[in-house]
Amino acid sequence: MAAMRIDYIRNEKMKPVFIVADNIVSPLGQTTTANFDLLKAGHSGIQLHQNAFSPSPYYASLFDEKEAFTEGIQNSEKYTRFERLLIHSIQNTQPATPVFFGDNRTILIIATTKGNIGLLEKESLSEELVKRISLFSSAQRIGGHFGFVHSPRVISHACISGMVALITGMRLLQAGLYDHAVVAGADLITRFVLSGFQSFHAVSDLPCKPFDKERNGITLGEAAATIILSVKEPSGQNCIRIAGGAVSNDANHISGPSRTGAELHQAIETAIREASVSKAAIDFISAHGTATLYNDEMESKAINLSGLEKTPLNSLKGYYGHTLGAAGLLETVISGHSLLSNTILPTPGFEQPGTSLPVHVNTALKTGSYHYCLKTGSGFGGCNAAVILKKT
Repeated sequence: MAAMRIDYIRNEKMKPVFIVADNIVSPLGQTTTANFDLLKAGHSGIQLHQNAFSPSPYYASLFDEKEAFTEGIQNSEKYTRFERLLIHSIQNTQPATPVFFGDNRTILIIATTKGNIGLLEKESLSEELVKRISLFSSAQRIGGHFGFVHSPRVISHACISGMVALITGMRLLQAGLYDHAVVAGADLITRFVLSGFQSFHAVSDLPCKPFDKERNGITLGEAAATIILSVKEPSGQNCIRIAGGAVSNDANHISGPSRTGAELHQAIETAIREASVSKAAIDFISAHGTATLYNDEMESKAINLSGLEKTPLNSLKGYYGHTLGAAGLLETVISGHSLLSNTILPTPGFEQPGTSLPVHVNTALKTGSYHYCLKTGSGFGGCNAAVILKKT
């Protein structure tokens, strides 16, 4: 009881943090609205590809190879394609927000797993190349482009990078260190990235099937997503508040997740407690849902441990593939807009239950009155994250 009381007192003193603008750049579209409309219409970016990344065809959600993301970027040749993708997503949020990027009270946070790693496949090793593939070097270039005053923060934490970046932004604002945080994440698929997952035999030979009996691996995807956080609530409209967040670790295996789901369950419980929300009030779960045998099994166990097995759940991987460092942010953006539009999206690829413990996988577009979403994530090294979104 004492521990619960301490959490309550701490929450009362924390500043509320709101999403005041967002953007998604994906093979489906250049704006959040374009993406969300296509998802509601049942469109997916996943296609069969044959290119230099793999000796055999593979399914993925990829940008057109000719897409350079140079629009509106002066001296675009200074930036790599990865950096231009992030700049493109961040600048697409500017018309929708009053936040000034050069303000002393604004911080930039970049989430990615591999950054410019693809340069190693095209250029000879040199000191300059080593500098260019540094994640912080990319973040500095992006921050400099927009005139951010402070040095950027970089979060590279496997497949929960985007969620950890979001939670980090929330904590910095709650602590009073900043008033606004621009949180952006991206990854591009390269031969290195694809071959790594193929070496684990983790890439599906068909578009992925999250939580399905016949699932056999992930589908990869490319995207960038940006969320602007602020302690200043937008007036005159509904908006999304980041009401709680937590991170945990399995300490189980470098690539294999927990066999019990207890550690993701711990993150879920902590996020729910911080948000001061009852489990019955959670309207849906945006799951990580990679469609690998072990991830979906672990996630279903964690959801059951949390007593949320009857709560509607979806995975967006069937629309976008696994977008790595962008995934947590992209899926949070879509989940927020799902709350705002009172819509729960289905889970493409799911047909038959395929986990040892039941979860309520949503299979059709659903409408209602929705106010809370639980977003979950997990990744290599046993990392887990959970965030509660609240519609104000």
